[in-house]
Amino acid sequence: MQQAIAVLDSGVGGLTVAKEIMRQLPREKILYFGDTLRTPYGPRPAEEVLLFTKQIVSYLLQFQPKMIVIACNTATAVALHKIREWVPVPVVGVIHPGARAAIKQTRNGKIGVIGTEGTIKSGAYERALKRISPYLNVYSLACPFLVPIVEKGLFDAAETRQIVARSLEPLMDKPLDCLILGCTHYPFLADIISGVMGPGVSLISSADETAREVSAILYHRGMLATSAGLPVHQFFCSGDPQLFQQIAQRWLGDQIKITPVVWQVPNIM
Repeated sequence: MQQAIAVLDSGVGGLTVAKEIMRQLPREKILYFGDTLRTPYGPRPAEEVLLFTKQIVSYLLQFQPKMIVIACNTATAVALHKIREWVPVPVVGVIHPGARAAIKQTRNGKIGVIGTEGTIKSGAYERALKRISPYLNVYSLACPFLVPIVEKGLFDAAETRQIVARSLEPLMDKPLDCLILGCTHYPFLADIISGVMGPGVSLISSADETAREVSAILYHRGMLATSAGLPVHQFFCSGDPQLFQQIAQRWLGDQIKITPVVWQVPNIM
């Protein structure tokens, strides 16, 4: 029960999921791996994404986590089922939780999805949405320029709004009432995306629903942490540790001010 929840992502995007797990389950230890050296995953071939995901999971298994959360939409689309077959612990992805959250939110059944090239090409969100509600209209759009903005920490740069606006332009004439942020990097740009799309479009992040799924699985299996003390979270990144730590501290804010954190650079190659 005191073992960690392992959260992995292509870079800093999975911090949006980690933050929500830390908020909903403050007793749980987080073991986070951001593959910042090889981000983005979106343009990469599926075989390469699967290889990278397996490498990271293999590295994290040495810490004996009680659950693995694939907090990367591209990796979820490509690798979720294969990782579930391979490891002995529960594995959660972010696509189905995001789809469920959108279906709860939409009023007119017209849902937009933005994501990396790999996620959109896979059709994973459209399948997940229509498996639950086959009469939805789904408008999918790849936005390959957004992940690099987030990985560089350029949330407030003058050109960021222009890049976001150009990226979202194909959706502006669509009658959607909610937009799935189909990449865990995108919540870092939520204010800008919301400003571009306007008040009539609700933004859906998978983080909240994913954390609820994590909580439900651990509860039903009797695996929730019971320790009264604060957990010590571990954060790994494969690239620039200073930039990663800077972005992580900015995003997690109070969540890690009250909790001990260990920052580490692994070698998984």
